[in-house]
Amino acid sequence: MADSSLKGQVVKSGLVLAALATFAAAPAIGQTAEQNTRAAIARIEALNPSVNAVLAIDPTAIEEARALDRMRRARGPLFGMPLLIKDNIEARGPLPTTAGSLVLKDNVTGRDATLVARLRGAGAVILGKTNLSEWANFRGDSSISGWSGLGGQVRNPHALDRTPCGSSSGSGAAVAAGMVDAAIGTETDGSVTCPAAINGIVGFKPTVGLVSRNHVVPLSHSQDTAGPMTRDVRTAALLLNAMAGSDVADAATAEADARKVDYVAALRPDALKGARIGVMRFATGWSPAVDVVFERALAVLKAQGAELVDIAKLPIDRRKMGDGEHQVLISEFKADLNAYLAGTPASVKTRTLAEAIAFNTANGARELGLFGQETFIEAEATKGLEDPVYKEARATSLRLAGTDGIDAMLASAGVVALVQPTTAPAWPIDAVHGDQGPDRGSAGSLAAIAGYPHLTVPMGKVKGLPVGLSFIGAKWDDARMLALGHGYEQAAGLTVLPGFAASVEEMPGVADLLAPPR
Repeated sequence: MADSSLKGQVVKSGLVLAALATFAAAPAIGQTAEQNTRAAIARIEALNPSVNAVLAIDPTAIEEARALDRMRRARGPLFGMPLLIKDNIEARGPLPTTAGSLVLKDNVTGRDATLVARLRGAGAVILGKTNLSEWANFRGDSSISGWSGLGGQVRNPHALDRTPCGSSSGSGAAVAAGMVDAAIGTETDGSVTCPAAINGIVGFKPTVGLVSRNHVVPLSHSQDTAGPMTRDVRTAALLLNAMAGSDVADAATAEADARKVDYVAALRPDALKGARIGVMRFATGWSPAVDVVFERALAVLKAQGAELVDIAKLPIDRRKMGDGEHQVLISEFKADLNAYLAGTPASVKTRTLAEAIAFNTANGARELGLFGQETFIEAEATKGLEDPVYKEARATSLRLAGTDGIDAMLASAGVVALVQPTTAPAWPIDAVHGDQGPDRGSAGSLAAIAGYPHLTVPMGKVKGLPVGLSFIGAKWDDARMLALGHGYEQAAGLTVLPGFAASVEEMPGVADLLAPPR
């Protein structure tokens, strides 16, 4: 037993050292793209067996890096940066785009999503694909964040038996573990911000329409967007500079070119000075431990010159908003997925949602062994985008979240941003009950439904588990949210490192208290 325990400690120490090698590293000035890429692959090989965040490394990544090194023209702002992308985002090369499902295991499209092409154009190296919650966590009741039939379970690098949250679980865990400095996730409702907060990194959900969704496996055209998941706000701003912009293939981005700015240049060191910020007090109280960390974060904001205004009550019916959102998502998922599947290669035999349901049933031992596909079945029963029920649901949920929700709170309090804890500390991975549980205070829904920007930055830990601070703002006010978050990040000076503990109960300070007194 002693030998086994010692071996576990050595392995854990090796993981921590491998992660710290990334966190301690200076920017790769002078390093070649190939050197950066090989180093990232080595870290993935060392760390991924414990975390299971990466589905596959692109075998063409090193050659792509060499091609960047051979370039004689001006190098882009992301030159040589290895990036991982969530496996619902297409990238040219031999890797399929699967959304974590066996349905799409042969979906090799040979094309880049628009956002990926733009990242490559800025000099990034697309290193590979991250695991995710299958179908962006939109298949059935009792789903388990971070699990996919194709990839298995992603684990939180702070405590390996805890959720990484979803659906961009692999992207969040890979950055948190130190495999890469940055990854790309997607969000429909909380799928960038929740895994970012729970894994202790920065996550930014842009205004819907700022970043193209072309060649991204869809869930909802009203709410889907891709966003950066990074170690710091400046890196998120760098990635957004590359990703943002109009695309004729995505009508939602019509205003993007007129609205985008230089997000790095907007990171003013004094962004918090004089900024009036609304504190959503109604979104606290569900966790005393998180509230303590939140109050410390508010003190940092105030010390930097922010004027804090308490908002005591949510001015809308949250349940009515949620019911409307659900109707929107199930209706749009059927329409949008059917359109996507119709354009997949001939190697993909499943061409509709109905056929995906049948496939899952036929492959139930792998796909349906942990939870079902009730949401798929409910979506299949919807009546299309001309259905008055759908249209009313979209109008209602958008009004409640946007005009009557975020906009009303910003205006009535005279503030430029809203803050609250992003969500609870990571809960245990539960194969019996899935993610069902008590209220976790999620900050995601309002901004997700309205399509407004939402930034989360680390604000500390609760018993060794990271928690995040959310900044939510008005539509197209992305630059200000990044600037405010950057100001907080720089003032707080937090370093949230993973420990790769088997569980919270084995962490120092917790294990000692659980042990019987001597």
